Amino acid sequence: MKRILFCLLLLPMFAFASGGGPELQKSLNDVRNKASLQNGAKIFVNYCIGCHSMKYSRFERVGVDLGIPEDLLKRDIMFTAEKPGELMLTPMTAASGQKWFGKAIPDLSVVARSRGTDWLYTYFMTFYADPTRPWGVNNLAFKDVGMPHVLWELQGAQKPVYHEEHGHKVLVGVEPADEAAKAKTEGYRRAVTDLVNFLDYVGEPAKVVRWDLGWKVILYLFIFTFFAYLMKRAFWAELH
Repeated sequence: MKRILFCLLLLPMFAFASGGGPELQKSLNDVRNKASLQNGAKIFVNYCIGCHSMKYSRFERVGVDLGIPEDLLKRDIMFTAEKPGELMLTPMTAASGQKWFGKAIPDLSVVARSRGTDWLYTYFMTFYADPTRPWGVNNLAFKDVGMPHVLWELQGAQKPVYHEEHGHKVLVGVEPADEAAKAKTEGYRRAVTDLVNFLDYVGEPAKVVRWDLGWKVILYLFIFTFFAYLMKRAFWAELH
């Protein structure tokens, strides 16, 4: 009976592991890389903030953390606010999002924590042309996505790649549709890495601080354990 219960508990894990969707590509982002974060912030405000908010993040905090002077912050980043202390909100209303996209546009403050950076990277890399969809594109990581490919100018046109399996065409990937798109591949990969890096930072701005503090806490625990052991030996020696 115990074995049966144990197997039943494992079933959801196996189901999740064998779920659909493409194999995730590695994002290789680094939240310590401020140049990457700065470029990611610029990409976000130029291509994403028109629809998506980051309601838990303020322009001022981003400027301080990423080393962006206030004058450059106002010139290059603050397109939807007048004061640095304001939240990073989109001008699009929930009603407009519902009207144009069929649903309210999600906030992206913690999307990197909920989806994972590898999923986000794969998502941005796997848009492809699909004339049957309202916006003319589909996505390998998010089938029948309702969002247009806002970064298409950076990537160029992508087409689906199919393999024949048991007499059926199976979508297995995407590839550049022409030489112009192929020439943009590396530049687009860097842009997506920077954007995902910024989304990762916004999801937990104190991550670098946590990393720097973590090893110090572990070192302290090791040292404390050593001295606690010596103290324990001394106490027991007196008792005997």
